[in-house]
Amino acid sequence: MNEEKLSPDHRDYVGALASGLEIIVAFDPQHKKMTLSEVADRTGMDRAKARRFLLTLHALGYIKREERLFSLTPQVLGLGYAYNMSNDHISVVEHYLHDITARLGESSSLAVLDQQEIMYVVRSPAAHRLMSITLSAGTRLPAAYTSMGRVLVAKLPPEEQKDWLRNLSLEAFTEHSIVDKSAFEQMLLQVAEQNFCVVDQELDLGLRSLAVPAFTFDGTLLGAINLSTNASRVSHQTLLKEYLPVLQDAAEQIRLHTQ
Repeated sequence: MNEEKLSPDHRDYVGALASGLEIIVAFDPQHKKMTLSEVADRTGMDRAKARRFLLTLHALGYIKREERLFSLTPQVLGLGYAYNMSNDHISVVEHYLHDITARLGESSSLAVLDQQEIMYVVRSPAAHRLMSITLSAGTRLPAAYTSMGRVLVAKLPPEEQKDWLRNLSLEAFTEHSIVDKSAFEQMLLQVAEQNFCVVDQELDLGLRSLAVPAFTFDGTLLGAINLSTNASRVSHQTLLKEYLPVLQDAAEQIRLHTQ
């Protein structure tokens, strides 16, 4: 969380590598296939630069080309697989997420904070589907409107949190969404104090989620774990009285078993 990062103008910063990765993450569920112009627009690159990177990624096998359309290939999955294989704690987290799903019948996930978004790292899906999009490892959602995102922002060091809030843009995904920055900051204080967060239909109508932070045995923040449910099926009171202890117990077991 406190790692010092190079600025883009630092002599050791490799802009070509950053641009190549930017091209890859420009593809998402709403942009599965894009033309050169669309890639350039989404990344803010000029067409000539975007074309060079697309063709290089194509040569390396990460991009597929069908006439004017570009898309990712399964080879990109190897990047995420490398992360999972290099992280000794993923299998432990996955075990306890599956345990949550088995006990409560609800989907459970681990996510990390990446600027203004969260990224799903591990997920244990329930049989029923709650969101219109399919959630899986690598999926990104706005941190401001997810329980995991709010927990993770609440855990940021003060200066990092100030920077994060400075760049925050609030929008109404539903009529329940917090759109006032002062109200959002007050909510974060409450999340930090209680060490959990409930988001009730702020991102998607009918979706109610609960999250707690997850740490390793030595106190390193792994991310946040959550469970999500249908608001019409599980009341707010049930979420706190019956589901929260299960989630907190899973976080404690993760802490104890990630030495």
